[in-house]
Amino acid sequence: MEMRLSEASVGKKVVIKHFDKDEIYLKLMEMGCVPGEIIVVDQIAPMGDPISIFVAGYHLSLRLNEAENIWVEEIDKNSVIH
Repeated sequence: MEMRLSEASVGKKVVIKHFDKDEIYLKLMEMGCVPGEIIVVDQIAPMGDPISIFVAGYHLSLRLNEAENIWVEEIDKNSVIH
């Protein structure tokens, strides 16, 4: 089931499906957020913004308004992705 990255909870492993807005797509792509990439939600700030994710081998902080534009699908924590 697809959801926005901003809705994912800490520890969730998700895969990027697509983006809402084209203007943010380039910025996110440059940071390693591309469709098919696996993301793990690492931390959420006490007030909910920003969130920290692990993507493409490094930690990245995103504002909620950025994370709301990323559509993801949850994957099983134990699944092996090739």
